[in-house]
Amino acid sequence: MSEPRIRASDADREGAVAQLREHAAEGRLTLEEFADRVSSAYRARTTVELDELASDLPPSTAPARRPTRLLFSLFGSTVREGRLRVRSRVLCLMGFGNVDLDLRQATLEGNVVTVVAVGCFGAIDVYVPERVELDLHGLALGGHTRARGNDRPPRPGTPLVRVVVVSLFAGVDVWRVPRAWTQRSLGDVIRGIRSGLHRELEP
Repeated sequence: MSEPRIRASDADREGAVAQLREHAAEGRLTLEEFADRVSSAYRARTTVELDELASDLPPSTAPARRPTRLLFSLFGSTVREGRLRVRSRVLCLMGFGNVDLDLRQATLEGNVVTVVAVGCFGAIDVYVPERVELDLHGLALGGHTRARGNDRPPRPGTPLVRVVVVSLFAGVDVWRVPRAWTQRSLGDVIRGIRSGLHRELEP
């Protein structure tokens, strides 16, 4: 006999999301993967569908990767991308150079991650998946602070990425990357958004 399909309650969905959040904090799910599974959890109609969301996740163990806390660039370029492990805060310091922090495949340990961007005479670029909640504010003298890309409603349950800027003659851009562009290079993402190609993609 097949397993009975029991209707999921709101409490069941919230419990599944809490479990997914723990796995994301332990480094098993990237930000993009976590957002996708949370979206599926809130759409699930049965407990079987909820169980399937964690069927490939083993019992928790401490992740081997060291967390990313600091990016520093002086008269040069610093790039951090891939399956980064990020705790509550990342500090980006730049002078006469550029810093790229790519959070598309990062695992975020917590409901709020703060990126502090401090720079002068250069550029700091932060990349986040589309539909992740974003809070961008700060002070820019002689430069700019901008969020680029489609400003779509965030998925329920996704972490908040807060970017705090202090810059002097520097540009700080946060790029909201469409899901279809997850594997694109950083240069392709920038060129695509600047040319407006992101607006032609399906929500």
